[in-house]
Amino acid sequence: MTLRVLYVDFNSYFASVEQQENPKLRGKPVAVVPVVADTTCCIAASYEAKRFGIKTGTRVADARRKCPGIIFVNGQHETYVAYHHRLIAAVDACAPVAKVHSIDEMAVELPTRWRSVQAAREVAERIKQSIRDRVGEHIKCSIGIGPNTFLAKTASDLRKPDGLTVIELKDLPQALHRLALRDLTGIGPNMERRLRARGITTVAALCKASAEGLRKAWGGVGGAILHAQLRGLEAVEEHREQITLSHSHVLPPHLRNDTDARAVAHRMLQKAAMRLRKNHLAAGGLRLSVRLPAHGRWSSETHFGATQDSGGLTQVLDTLWDQRTPASAPVAVGVTLIQLTTEDAASLPLFAAPLATAPPPIAQTVDGLNKRHGKSALYLGAARRAVGAAPMRIAFNRIPDVEVER
Repeated sequence: MTLRVLYVDFNSYFASVEQQENPKLRGKPVAVVPVVADTTCCIAASYEAKRFGIKTGTRVADARRKCPGIIFVNGQHETYVAYHHRLIAAVDACAPVAKVHSIDEMAVELPTRWRSVQAAREVAERIKQSIRDRVGEHIKCSIGIGPNTFLAKTASDLRKPDGLTVIELKDLPQALHRLALRDLTGIGPNMERRLRARGITTVAALCKASAEGLRKAWGGVGGAILHAQLRGLEAVEEHREQITLSHSHVLPPHLRNDTDARAVAHRMLQKAAMRLRKNHLAAGGLRLSVRLPAHGRWSSETHFGATQDSGGLTQVLDTLWDQRTPASAPVAVGVTLIQLTTEDAASLPLFAAPLATAPPPIAQTVDGLNKRHGKSALYLGAARRAVGAAPMRIAFNRIPDVEVER
């Protein structure tokens, strides 16, 4: 019994949720976008849209050209998070979820009695039925089953949508040979170039490579980890401290001016500060970035004594923004809090006067009211023009906290 992990990957997740929510979208090409504007990109596409070559990252203007009948919908990230928790419950009702990897991926560690091929397949079918019964028949998932998380995830990618694939130890490495290097988790364009430079151009060659050879190609332990994963061993994950906290937003056309873009940046900064306080963190720096037309970009950052205070951070953002020379209308803005530390470990600077390290009582009161009544209950005036802007967004491997980020 070599099977240990069952991996659930929800297919075209955002678009599928939209089709589950709205019967009029079912069976039709749908693209989810941050804002309906020709210059923005699709963040998800239904399988009906994918047949026309539309995928994540396709520009809206190109999507219209490829599929004149495509339907664009603004992303409803709070809805996707709500469905995410319902789906966890649906899977967990059949088998305990061991780890949530992203908004649309989760893993189940199979107990000994479920590690035969037949038993594991039966669990997978029960999970699919539970999703249909508890969440909806238009939310499809592909399930992979394997000796470790890496191989189970790889198996889940082999048959989409609504697939079920098992990779056993006895199937290795031949079961992987038909894949391209980029089909494997952890191999992006840069790593592919490095592997090819060492003569590793196929997955078959990758599987034959030694642990030391892959370690050299990776420039570190990542290569040795992949060597073990390809052979069915489970990698031990290192705990990584959170080092940044960020928000970014593609501006709709009516906000693409200096005044409104600045207000949007302040709105995102206030959300980020609220996240800091909830997670008992403090920031020692702030980075501001502004994307301009034709892929131009401006950014600047500054450092200060660790703080959680929205008022102090607002002053810092204003200082950074005033450094800009507005040459053209902003297309997107982003704020990143850097040099994070736990609030009880924050050290004071030796010379410069720090910003307030601990949140004043008023900040705690504001946080409480916003959690209870929504993001627009109370806010600092710098964000007034953007109160309804910068809605919650879902990052690749982080599930937003609706209470704080909505």
